[in-house]
Amino acid sequence: MGCTNGLVNVQGKQPLFSFGVISDVQYADIPSGQSFLGVPRYYRHSLLVLQRAVQKWNNLQKLKFVVNFGDIVDGFCPKDQSLNAVEKIVDEFKNFNGPTYHMIGNHCLYNLPRKKLLPLLNIPSFEGRAYYDFCPTPTYRFVVLDGYDISAIGWPSDHPNTLEALKFLKKKNPNLDKNSPVGLMGLERRFLMFNGAVGKEQMKWLDCVLEDATRLKQKVIVCCHLPLDPGTSSPEALLWNYDEVMVVIHKYNCVKVCISGHDHKGGHSIDSHWIHHHVLEAALECPPGSDAFGYMDVYDDRLTLSGTDRMESIDMIFKP
Repeated sequence: MGCTNGLVNVQGKQPLFSFGVISDVQYADIPSGQSFLGVPRYYRHSLLVLQRAVQKWNNLQKLKFVVNFGDIVDGFCPKDQSLNAVEKIVDEFKNFNGPTYHMIGNHCLYNLPRKKLLPLLNIPSFEGRAYYDFCPTPTYRFVVLDGYDISAIGWPSDHPNTLEALKFLKKKNPNLDKNSPVGLMGLERRFLMFNGAVGKEQMKWLDCVLEDATRLKQKVIVCCHLPLDPGTSSPEALLWNYDEVMVVIHKYNCVKVCISGHDHKGGHSIDSHWIHHHVLEAALECPPGSDAFGYMDVYDDRLTLSGTDRMESIDMIFKP
């Protein structure tokens, strides 16, 4: 654990660019508590983690942007405080000397509907969609997926995406409580209401974006709040249709890394196509005085994550 700044020196070359990372801040102005599994959660302290992250990112004086991997406010936040809490965390990100790219998570949607949330997060949107891409350099493209495109949370109750999600959950999860995995086996345990899926239109968009990136000889980093590989996450945290998304991604050779949040303990795997899958440790679960954030140095042949404290550092080398 801790920063591994020596990795840059070992490589003997400067990165093409660098960017900050943090996930699952889940701030709320309420006393500390715990998850349904009994893991401690520090709702107020997570704000301090973010403040220290922004200070560190600014002090580095080399980061081009920051990516926040979702869940900036916790579902236990009193609903009359939701808007103020989201604005408070967004304002903290604005203290970074550069842009922040956000994505939505389930806890974001527990607090505010999409139509209010997306403008606050400055997510480019059409009809409530929260997926987009951007190119920090001509040779790299970031693809930000909306893992709650098909979801029972965040959309109006009569929205087609809500109805599709509820129909799907009824088929896949027999429990009255659709957030309960009781009786579900193996990877079926992902069929929970706090997860979601990538819809058909987004899947077509992803295919077109990856085709374009291939034509332009760009390397792609895919970002999604929900993990996309069983090897890097508990089954309960996976995107409902991660397998379908990966079929599209595996059609091309441009995707090098998929980065996620949601599964707070973090994790890493390399899939059958040599794509790295990395889950970032949650800021929420840092005891007072500890941290979980980092930054990534991007090279032609790898991504190097330098983590702080509870966030693991790792060198993700691409297949030649």
